[in-house]
Amino acid sequence: MIKTGVINPAILSLLCRVRHTNTLVIADRGFPFWPQVETVDISLTDDQPTVLQVLQAILPNFQVGGARMASEFNSENPDPVKTALLQLLGCISLEFLPHVEFKLLVPSAIGLIRTGDVRPYANIILESA
Repeated sequence: MIKTGVINPAILSLLCRVRHTNTLVIADRGFPFWPQVETVDISLTDDQPTVLQVLQAILPNFQVGGARMASEFNSENPDPVKTALLQLLGCISLEFLPHVEFKLLVPSAIGLIRTGDVRPYANIILESA
């Protein structure tokens, strides 16, 4: 039995299948559904859990080479939220691109974790190192 870290079996299964340069999406509650992308829905209530909480939970055991977010995240969120994200990512490079372009990258992802996050444009694509 797993005693620490991520204990959700569907998320663990998904993480185990992400290989070098594959991508994983962590999305907010309103993010569109793509039938061809495996989705693990862990939304419970508004902001439970958030994208940042899921990111914090998986980073210790998931080697990230880079991340992408919609550029609209910067204009729609307060500085403390942006600072928390950057602190969590540490030295992981973060690229911002228009939301329309961001969504074009989703169908090639290995999977998507849907959260209850209500924060605008909180979605993030992680690329495995």
